[in-house]
Amino acid sequence: MPPKTPSSSPGARLLSWPTARRLVREIADLAFASACAGCGAAGTALCTSCEAELEPRVVRLRSGVVPLRAGLVFDGVAASVLRAVKEDGQTSLIRPLRPALAAAVDDLCAGATAPRRLDVVVPVPTTRAAFRRRGYRVPEILARGTGIPLLRTLSYVRRVRDQRGLGAQERRTNLAGGLLSSRAGDGASALIVDDVITTGATCAEAARALGAAGFTVVGAVAVAATLRRG
Repeated sequence: MPPKTPSSSPGARLLSWPTARRLVREIADLAFASACAGCGAAGTALCTSCEAELEPRVVRLRSGVVPLRAGLVFDGVAASVLRAVKEDGQTSLIRPLRPALAAAVDDLCAGATAPRRLDVVVPVPTTRAAFRRRGYRVPEILARGTGIPLLRTLSYVRRVRDQRGLGAQERRTNLAGGLLSSRAGDGASALIVDDVITTGATCAEAARALGAAGFTVVGAVAVAATLRRG
């Protein structure tokens, strides 16, 4: 009897627990959705009116490190849908958010100084605590939908506080020196991907770590951004 190949082994066909859990959540979301994530209307995960509210409206943010772009303002329906993805496990709602991210990428690459092509997209890493809580990495799922080769090279080298509730300076201090790239860039052009840009501190630290590893960071994009007052 010929030996079994790795692909024929029952264990090789099993999904990892986080992946399996995410798929179950998506199926349940589609089959048993009881309320729209945007407005609460019964019977659908996202109603037609709320999906129309996700039409991209690119936000250009100031940054002293790298250009920042987002496809939507983090408010109203966009904020509610992103919270449903991140906190309620409704990962099927990532699909209607993809056009916003694509618009942010297109806008960033439309400038005269933009590269002719992007070599890789690098998702902002998810902390271990957030991954244990959710079972998936939102920036990575978003980055995979860009069609640009994905490189998961950033990781936290020390524990950082939860960013929620922190001000701009507190976020910068919290993240300073917290990320490291596991691979050398050798000049490759890299685009950072996150789900939400709040103060830009996470993207700035990601850019620093990638630049230190030899990547040419062209900017950072996200689905939505919190508009800064003043």
